[in-house]
Amino acid sequence: MTTADLIGKIVQVVAGLAVFAIVIGLVLFIIDKAPKRGRDFIQLFFFIAPAIVLLGIGLVYPAVRTGIAAFADKAGNFIGFDNFVWMFTQPEALLTLRNTVIWVVLVPTISTAVGLAYAVFIDRSRGEKIYKSLVFMPVAISFVGAGIIWKFVYEYRPAERDQIGLLNQLLVWFGLEPVQWLQTAPVNTLLLIVVMIWVQTGFAVVVLSASIKGVPTEQLEAAEIDGTTGWQRFWNVTFPGIRGGLVVVVTTISIATLKVFDIVRTMTGGNFETSVVANEMYTQAFRAIEPGRGSALALILFVLVLPIVIYNIRVLRQQKEIR
Repeated sequence: MTTADLIGKIVQVVAGLAVFAIVIGLVLFIIDKAPKRGRDFIQLFFFIAPAIVLLGIGLVYPAVRTGIAAFADKAGNFIGFDNFVWMFTQPEALLTLRNTVIWVVLVPTISTAVGLAYAVFIDRSRGEKIYKSLVFMPVAISFVGAGIIWKFVYEYRPAERDQIGLLNQLLVWFGLEPVQWLQTAPVNTLLLIVVMIWVQTGFAVVVLSASIKGVPTEQLEAAEIDGTTGWQRFWNVTFPGIRGGLVVVVTTISIATLKVFDIVRTMTGGNFETSVVANEMYTQAFRAIEPGRGSALALILFVLVLPIVIYNIRVLRQQKEIR
């Protein structure tokens, strides 16, 4: 980059900041000069309008376009429910839906169960902070990064070559033949699910651990004085007290699981019977050049996520009313 180019970039940045400052100044001037009766409304309008415009352009308009495209073919001609018929009749599409159901059942259940058990056992232990940090570390890794890490774990090489995959190396040490884990269905889907659980368990631990600490100590002490066992105290005192945290964890992980794309795309590309709805949506829309089918899958994904979001909102509102 030459000196002239650098100066040009600096001038552009300064000009942009100046225009922004002028616009904000004009907005504040108009608000200041507006009648007192409508000043609050004008102020609200000027500061919310840009967000509403961007929301409409970046979210509402694409959602409407996707909904329309779901009922059209690649040429844009209306074909009714043909894309949805394909989704629920073709073997590859049904396999995708089946895999998605397996993901949604296993990942939130196992992640929440393991996270809850971990949070209970390390609660108020001597090395609690260290234990939490260790299990939370995968949360800071992107799904692509996690997929690459675990792809090395599942890596396959012929028996006559040195293994670089941890799982196959363990098999070789025990005198067994290495396995093409990511090419063998249906175990490959379960191995991909392990990656998602590994990432999401740390989130569950942090949220549930904070919820456990929020349970009143007086209630636990009273239950202990009454002669209850540890399991009884957990089930009758701790568990009801962390219900809100459990709802947040399960719904958040469920939504993330429904939208999972990165792990599948990075590790198998959706091949070998491992595709899920989000990955198939990308494949149909951008690989097979079938935007109608991709849009139909996107619409189904939205319908699947919507009840979870509504339930989460209802629970949070009920808790707010109780408080």
